[in-house]
Amino acid sequence: MAAAKKDYYEVLGVNKDASEEDIKKAYRKLAMKYHPDRNPDNPKAEEQFKEAKEAYEMLSDDQKRAAYDQYGHAGVDPSMAGGAGAGFGGFSDAFGDIFGDIFGGARGGQRANVYRGADLRYNMEVSLEDAARGTETKIRIPVQAACETCEGTGAKKGKSPVTCTTCNGHGQVRMQQGFFSVQQTCPKCHGTGKIIKDEDKCGTCHGAGRIKQNKTLSVKIPAGVDEGDRIRLSGEGEAGVNGGPTGDLYVVIHIKPHEMFQREGGNLHCEMPISFTTAALGGEI
Repeated sequence: MAAAKKDYYEVLGVNKDASEEDIKKAYRKLAMKYHPDRNPDNPKAEEQFKEAKEAYEMLSDDQKRAAYDQYGHAGVDPSMAGGAGAGFGGFSDAFGDIFGDIFGGARGGQRANVYRGADLRYNMEVSLEDAARGTETKIRIPVQAACETCEGTGAKKGKSPVTCTTCNGHGQVRMQQGFFSVQQTCPKCHGTGKIIKDEDKCGTCHGAGRIKQNKTLSVKIPAGVDEGDRIRLSGEGEAGVNGGPTGDLYVVIHIKPHEMFQREGGNLHCEMPISFTTAALGGEI
């Protein structure tokens, strides 16, 4: 009977909530101590080196670490699955169908995943006078906009994206590790569930469905804005993917330093040097 494997955290001498950096430091320390080159003809040191190496390989990988934390060695060691591939295949597939229906990745759906476009941020400097009185100004920003030639589909006129054969349109692929099945984004379609054949790609955006362009916008600065205030321009961010909604643009206000006044909330302060006579008798400055 094979001896039970040691706990990976105990092998490295770290807690279960140890950070990646802590795990790396612990492994380096043990590797230097038990490396075969430093311990020739020492089987025990060699075994400890192998244990540390195995523990580090598992705990330094986020997916493997998650599987180990939940299922122990059975979650990361295929030899401990006990024929799980045959005995639990239907069980795994059933759960896949259930979660797919809930989260939009159903096997029968075969529809492309829709993603909202990214929000953008623009830092705008305004003078103290404009911040106090309000103003309107124009800005020019680079954005990923929907391709007008293909209307964002990425395909030539009369052509359409087809279902990705790698993930069968789910946008996700599964990786089996012992009892633990991990889902990850499909490397071929990048999670969209659809691909465009090279000969069918739009000549303008080359299948991306979006192109980079500069956009000119008019921004109204309301009176009384303060440092760090944000103005939201709805729908002026980057274009979505597969017909997803466009993101927003956030204009962040930064007040330029004034040569005379300093603003504190709703008040203006000014420091003015005056003579002793003016201070004592009064006068105009």
